[in-house]
Amino acid sequence: MKLGDTVRFLNSVGGGKVTRIDEKKGLVYVEDADGFEVPALIREAVVIANVSETTNAPKRDFSSKKTEIPQPETPIFIEQKVENELIVETPEGDDLAVLLAFFPKDIKQIQTTSYECYLVNDSNYFLFYNIAIGRKNTQKSVSNGQIEPNMQEFLLTITKEDLNDWENLQVQIIAFKKEKSYEKQSVIDISLKLNTVKFYKLHSFTENDYFDEPSMLVNLIEEKEKQILSKISPKEIKEAIFAKEKSEQKPKPPRQSQKNNIIEIDLHINELLDSTVGLSNVDMLQYQTDKFHAVLNENRQKKGQKIVFIHGKGEGILRKEIENQLKTKYKDYYFQDASFREYGFGATMVTIR
Repeated sequence: MKLGDTVRFLNSVGGGKVTRIDEKKGLVYVEDADGFEVPALIREAVVIANVSETTNAPKRDFSSKKTEIPQPETPIFIEQKVENELIVETPEGDDLAVLLAFFPKDIKQIQTTSYECYLVNDSNYFLFYNIAIGRKNTQKSVSNGQIEPNMQEFLLTITKEDLNDWENLQVQIIAFKKEKSYEKQSVIDISLKLNTVKFYKLHSFTENDYFDEPSMLVNLIEEKEKQILSKISPKEIKEAIFAKEKSEQKPKPPRQSQKNNIIEIDLHINELLDSTVGLSNVDMLQYQTDKFHAVLNENRQKKGQKIVFIHGKGEGILRKEIENQLKTKYKDYYFQDASFREYGFGATMVTIR
């Protein structure tokens, strides 16, 4: 925004020509149609009738895009000067968002009208872009250049005769910032298959957060992510999910206490693991019995040591498994039901011998 720009107000009716800018206070002074100078917050004034320097075509304004209202201490805009040019950054703009937008020139004549194509840069990055059409290995660049942060650029007009060529679209984009450090962004290089039938359907052009007029949007970031996922087999996805769930299962040290030289071990699964996501009943039983064996092995040299394993009553599956192991693998050890007064029917006491 600079002196002489024509602006309109976001949250109230009116606007006019910028006469003064007070950056310290965040105010802009606007002369309205009646010649009165009206103060307004810079963030509530939007420049209109802006023209692209590269294409000499009007830039559509989407500064009124819906955003969450931040807390007062959070700045809405960060202003940076690059080569004497004021660059406005938004708090959410470090997440790369790039879209193609298509507008019918005459939406009432949807079957015969031509279309305007715009590139939307909804981020704090400068973008080098190249848009090409063609079939197989032969392509033709229809638009290329550089677009500033948080702007939209008119690319070209598409006639009905040209529409079929847009079924095979190649988009290449490099994101960067000038004169400051930034988080590296992956290069966008994707081949798109546009469904040109949508251009003949009125419901394909909808209201959105970027434009005042109905348009058809193609989110290039989402398209790139879809193509990456399509190259991953269902088996690989399943293995990755299982590995993540497995890593989230954090073992707990078993609850252990000593009373009169008696060691207590709680084998309830929620006492052994923080999470049982992805585990079957068989897996959980195996984990509990492994813990049972580990405790006995740790104390095998302590003759006369008494260990109480708290397994709960439940359906008795864990209890039966423990008894089976004691009768077969630990025949020399003595075992019995633990004190009913202290543990009810849910514990077994083993004596090392």
